[in-house]
Amino acid sequence: MNGTELPLLKTEIPGPNSQSWIDRLAQHECPAITARRERRAAFLNQNNDDPIVWKQAVGAVVSDADGNRFLDLTAGFGVAAVGHRNPKVVSAGQRQLQTLIHAMGDAFPDTSRIRLLESLAQRTGLSRSILGCSGSDSIDAAIKTACIATKRHRVLAFSNSYHGLAFGSLPTTDYKSKSFRSPFEHQLGNHVDHVPFGCTLPDLKDYGAIIVEPIQGRGGIQEPPDGWLCQLIDQAHEAGALVIFDEIYTGFGRTGIPFAFMHDSLKGRIPDLVCLGKALGGGFPISVCIGKAEVMDSWGASKGEAIHTQTFLGNPLGCAMALATLEELDRLLPEVMPKSEWFRNEIHKRGLKTRGRGLMIGIEHPNTLALSRNLMKRGIIVLPAGPNAEVLALTPPLMITKAQIHFFLSQLDELCSQ
Repeated sequence: MNGTELPLLKTEIPGPNSQSWIDRLAQHECPAITARRERRAAFLNQNNDDPIVWKQAVGAVVSDADGNRFLDLTAGFGVAAVGHRNPKVVSAGQRQLQTLIHAMGDAFPDTSRIRLLESLAQRTGLSRSILGCSGSDSIDAAIKTACIATKRHRVLAFSNSYHGLAFGSLPTTDYKSKSFRSPFEHQLGNHVDHVPFGCTLPDLKDYGAIIVEPIQGRGGIQEPPDGWLCQLIDQAHEAGALVIFDEIYTGFGRTGIPFAFMHDSLKGRIPDLVCLGKALGGGFPISVCIGKAEVMDSWGASKGEAIHTQTFLGNPLGCAMALATLEELDRLLPEVMPKSEWFRNEIHKRGLKTRGRGLMIGIEHPNTLALSRNLMKRGIIVLPAGPNAEVLALTPPLMITKAQIHFFLSQLDELCSQ
């Protein structure tokens, strides 16, 4: 495979090997993790709805344990923006494996970490960073930073927001809160308020942080009303609160520009802190909370034991792969807007409505659960999004070809005509 192929199915989906692997998984993994047949069949009226088991991936193509080939329109939850197993990223990782795999977090850095921090500062215009291993790590760092900088503990978040499920980020997540937050309610603080996304903002004088996705991802590829983010930043700063942009999904070219906070609609306004992850490592788990110097410097200098750190902070392998990913994103970025505009126009020609920006596209459809499952049976990996699964979410690798997009559109045509 070279990553540009079209789907090719050799078995029914899921195939026998995938089913066998899932049976083995069921013996050892907590049942709350991977969705298996008994929990999904009722929703989709399917007798067998095991997931496929991935074996390899390259570019926009995934193959499973049965040798079936799929087109991945999710980029693995947005991670593979530069394509699965991008050759430049793989080479960078292989070189790093020959010299240094692990350093010592806050105690002893390595050169790849320093070069990555320099590159991120140059690209964002924000000069101070805290690295992590996941999106939730970056949210934790941002919320702590806001508390340190403002001396206020309250946080304002928004309806249908998704900021992760770790204990630091979970209170800010509103998406399907009954499922995600309610079981742990008595272990979570009461420092977070939620108001409708895009609403008239309340008085912000008691808040240390306002956390917002410039475009909601898991919440349904939702954009706020025109001018709302400008108002949010202005009102927050007038009240002495910090603005956190969660760009874990929208960052690194996904919306057609390097970062969503650089969109012309913000008219030069800059959030105080930006959370980034997913695409940063090209497949390696690494994230960053990056912010203004005056905000980050409120932490003060380390006194020997950092009060916010982790064992794998600034992992050399992840930093080396991230540096290569950033270079590949520079190469791919000019293609994103022309490709996405053509893609959207093709969808609109079919009488379907879309949401989002760049290659972060939500197609509105009355039954995305069935549609996504039927697309899977035709070799296309895609997921619903929104609290009621109201959109089909398309976040493909940025290097997806027009031929691959045409294939998706042809299958969409057939399914929508049935």
